[in-house]
Amino acid sequence: MSEQEQPQFGIEKIYLKDLSLEIPNAPKIFLESESPQIEIKVHNAAAPLEQAGLFEAVLTVTVTAKLKDKTAFLIEVAQAGVFRIVNLPPQELDAVLGVLCPNTLLPYAREAVASLMARAGFPPVMLQHMNFDAAYQERLRQLQQEQAKAGTPN
Repeated sequence: MSEQEQPQFGIEKIYLKDLSLEIPNAPKIFLESESPQIEIKVHNAAAPLEQAGLFEAVLTVTVTAKLKDKTAFLIEVAQAGVFRIVNLPPQELDAVLGVLCPNTLLPYAREAVASLMARAGFPPVMLQHMNFDAAYQERLRQLQQEQAKAGTPN
């Protein structure tokens, strides 16, 4: 296999695609002594770019804090990257986009969330390590089940 045919992975650019902070009940929410309930949602997506071998991956993290029925804050961070990925079979490419790319973006998203929370006047929430491989395997399993159901006559 020549060097041109070897699988290649490279980071072309890491950037913050979108950043949003809402504190709808400020300043009253800062006077509460109760700790808020924190909910964290993570979503990752990837798409090819026009130039061959380049892909954009976006890891979106949404952190919502509620006190009783009031929203303390809502943060959404879309951390993105442009990755050069060449000479991989489709199954392996899908795994790289679903596991390696979000693993690469997570530390940047973690820092953006912690920094924004501190600037908003709240104690930082530290995003824990996430197992994107397990999430990817679960997505494949669900896809296989859906395909199996679609293939069976009713």
